Amino acid sequence: MASGGLQALGLALAVAGWAALVAAAALPQWEVSSFAGDSIITAVVAWKGLWMSCVSQSTGQLQCKSYDSVLALPGPLQATRALLVLSGVLGPLALGAAVAGMKCTRCGGDDPRKKASVAAAGGSLFILSGLLALVACSWYGHRIVTNFYDPTVPVNSKYEFGSALFLGWAGAALALLGGSLLASSCCGRGGGAAPRGYP
Repeated sequence: MASGGLQALGLALAVAGWAALVAAAALPQWEVSSFAGDSIITAVVAWKGLWMSCVSQSTGQLQCKSYDSVLALPGPLQATRALLVLSGVLGPLALGAAVAGMKCTRCGGDDPRKKASVAAAGGSLFILSGLLALVACSWYGHRIVTNFYDPTVPVNSKYEFGSALFLGWAGAALALLGGSLLASSCCGRGGGAAPRGYP
């Protein structure tokens, strides 16, 4: 059975990953305008996010506009939004289960096997949340790369990876790692029972 310290580390990593995923979903810097061509005007930087697009000028002025119609958005963007929202909703459920199943809490009784199973369920929910976010971020990143190398897209309309996309990948990795540490709390000798001594 995993020690209380590993459970606490897994919970901290998973919560940090979930918080990073929520922040990444809210930020508008998923795509940043590319300066790959020769005749690119660098006084204006355009960002695209899941919920809005923004334009930043060299004078420091920032203008953002939310997407008006959900149905007018491309399919991959709608799918990315749905996966990240689902990932964000799973976070509090996973947190509740993980905290209730940790060794250092008194929630859910004192049976170590039951607590280990509850903690493992919380870890599994964090793993699922991380997998959903990883699929969403990778799918969105693939779309950016495909559009960047598409010769039919004008050079001044190409975008590159934004900081929110990297934050999403990092959050997914932390949620997967933390969830794995929590899920390992059900494994071990006796399924979470106290170790037996020699006769």
